[in-house]
Amino acid sequence: MKNKTLAEKAAQELLKFIQDKNMVEGEKLPNEYELSNQLGVGRNTVREAVRILASRNILKIKQGAGTFISDKPGMVEDPLGFLFMEDRRKLVSDLMQVRLIVEPAIAALAAQNATEEDHRQLTRICQEIENLIFEGKDFSEKDRAFHSKLAESTQNLVMKNLIPVICQGVRVFSTTVSAQEYKQTIETHRKILQAVKERRGVDAEQAMSYHLLYNIQRFQKEEDLT
Repeated sequence: MKNKTLAEKAAQELLKFIQDKNMVEGEKLPNEYELSNQLGVGRNTVREAVRILASRNILKIKQGAGTFISDKPGMVEDPLGFLFMEDRRKLVSDLMQVRLIVEPAIAALAAQNATEEDHRQLTRICQEIENLIFEGKDFSEKDRAFHSKLAESTQNLVMKNLIPVICQGVRVFSTTVSAQEYKQTIETHRKILQAVKERRGVDAEQAMSYHLLYNIQRFQKEEDLT
């Protein structure tokens, strides 16, 4: 218990060190020897502290390379435990309801706050989705990237932290509904993107609502056939 308490305290000190140094995603931490001196604890305690922060997805340990700030510090892939929910059809239905509440507002806020760089990245992702569709390839990963980037483009720190939930919602839907939709995906993504770039919040919100409602209808039709 004593060692565990010491490691927890060291983890808090290490987190403070990271924050004080304004370390960013992907940046490498000093080696164990330097951290040991910095925190005033032994190297074994440093190791434990690093493991604690790695378990919280704040740090990423790369064997042979060192320890780095995680790409999405503190954010886990499945924060709400969707993977452990057995009724997948019910989960998809409930997730789509939540997305319909949240994502149109995200699109509207992105239209208001997105930067020119956000516009460029959204445009690139949109084009990559279309390229995959024209090549007959799976575009679900890029689809998640598009919705994630919209959330980032709101410039809202809390909204950005909803990204894992949004991504998981898109992932669960794409793996549950049997067929991918191509034409509607291209059209609605283009409408959302154009509205965001032209800062037309209401139009971005409506385009996202239409996109999600269409997917809900697709899902319900499949449900009726089963």
